[in-house]
Amino acid sequence: MYHYILFDLDGTLTDPKLGITTCVQYALRHHGIEEPDLDKLEPFIGPPLIDSFMEFYHMTEAEAQQCVVKYRERFKATGLFENEIYEGIADLLQKLHNLGRKLAIASSKPTVFVTKILEYFEIASYFDVVVGSELDGTRSRKEEVVEEALRQLGEKDGVMLTKENCAMVGDRKFDIQGAKEHGLTAVGVAYGYAPEGELQMAGADYIAKDVEELEKLLC
Repeated sequence: MYHYILFDLDGTLTDPKLGITTCVQYALRHHGIEEPDLDKLEPFIGPPLIDSFMEFYHMTEAEAQQCVVKYRERFKATGLFENEIYEGIADLLQKLHNLGRKLAIASSKPTVFVTKILEYFEIASYFDVVVGSELDGTRSRKEEVVEEALRQLGEKDGVMLTKENCAMVGDRKFDIQGAKEHGLTAVGVAYGYAPEGELQMAGADYIAKDVEELEKLLC
């Protein structure tokens, strides 16, 4: 079993759809774009925001950065808490913690927001390391986030983390790619926000259809 486990946050531990999509909607409105259908904004869940604004709305980098600023204006006050923890996740984290596993968060969301969300759901104490991106846009790529989480975990225990003793768990291809970049076991969760077939195409080693199946893989 994996002694070290890295978790993505959005779509893996919590369902952030309402908060993320309404904040994207708010940012787009200030850019002169009205998008009433929140379902159409689901692709924003997972990848770095600036990339999504550029890809889905064909913005320049400067325009996308302005939208990120507006997004965070609403997110830090309201959107942060328009979020739900998936059923069974708190129990799974407690069980892994009790078994002595070392747990980390590796999220593309800014660390300051990740920490607040973990505290809000009262699961912060289960994690030895929490790594996200920076508010200035640096360390937003999942490969960079995973690298820093591995560095901090490795420093704590003085060990080399490998495919045999460390897994990365996430709901999007970015999580799988981040795991593979660093030679970890890549575990996808199908209950998140990946389009059908995305996790398989990315090369996930395992895919859990629900939290119960994820527990069987990790415990």
